[in-house]
Amino acid sequence: MICSLCPHRCQAIRDEERGYGLCQMPARPVAARAALHLWEEPCLSGQNGAGTVFFSGCTLKCVFCQNEQISQDNFGQPLTDDQLYAVFQRLADQGAHNIELVTPTQFLHALIPVLRRPIPGSLPVVWNTGGYERADVLPILEGKVDIYLPDLKYLTPALAQRYSGTACYPQAAKTAILEMYRQRGPIRMENGLLKSGVLIRHLILPGQVEEAKRVMDWVASAFPSGAVLFSLMAQYTPRNDLSAFPELARTLRPSELRAARSYMQSLNLAGYVQELSATGEQFIPTFDGTGLPPVLPAPQGVHQE
Repeated sequence: MICSLCPHRCQAIRDEERGYGLCQMPARPVAARAALHLWEEPCLSGQNGAGTVFFSGCTLKCVFCQNEQISQDNFGQPLTDDQLYAVFQRLADQGAHNIELVTPTQFLHALIPVLRRPIPGSLPVVWNTGGYERADVLPILEGKVDIYLPDLKYLTPALAQRYSGTACYPQAAKTAILEMYRQRGPIRMENGLLKSGVLIRHLILPGQVEEAKRVMDWVASAFPSGAVLFSLMAQYTPRNDLSAFPELARTLRPSELRAARSYMQSLNLAGYVQELSATGEQFIPTFDGTGLPPVLPAPQGVHQE
């Protein structure tokens, strides 16, 4: 395939085994973990956990990514349609409250055939994305995704360029989120669990409380009160080589979280505020193939006399 799924439109040639372009992923879905996840927002994790499938590769290159093993180092294993569907079934059998597809954008084309099948347990499908989506491609997912879970990382192009390598991120993300809302409309909850709608995440970066306020201002102005959920995240954990970005080489200060929380409350944004206790390596999933089918050895050639 010649790929233009994300706003980069890099026209990379992706075959079944190899990937080019920014995401470096082949055409087949590649995943690194599939398991119940108890650390999502309460309306997603519930009592049993979200049924998360972590895909490899990413359409962004965020310098602070906590999942760089899969987003940038390409760890993972390819799955057939049947194998991926079986993963969904196992998560449903384990009591998952939803099927959450984490960083799936680069495999959108390959996920459509699987999402056309009846989802096990009639569970809602969650599209967990960095927000860098093409709004004109998202309609392909209409009726197949129940819950959109996008990041809104920045509204300032210079910050998006510095930390994620693309100044057009703010406009692309805002336009995509509006399309997500067009598809799903106001949130729908049942027994404390989100069944349909849009939940927008924002990770507060060190020294960037004003950017968090800009993001919250846009959400408050773009949607009717209570129509979407907002998640203010404080889990930033410096992990990578940040020598070129020394301002990011620390965790969030309590005063920064207090200021952002207070602003969110002043806007009456419905949603969640993550505590600083969620910061640390122990909250980063282990990417070791958990929950995926075993990798079979390559077939040996048959020697003939």
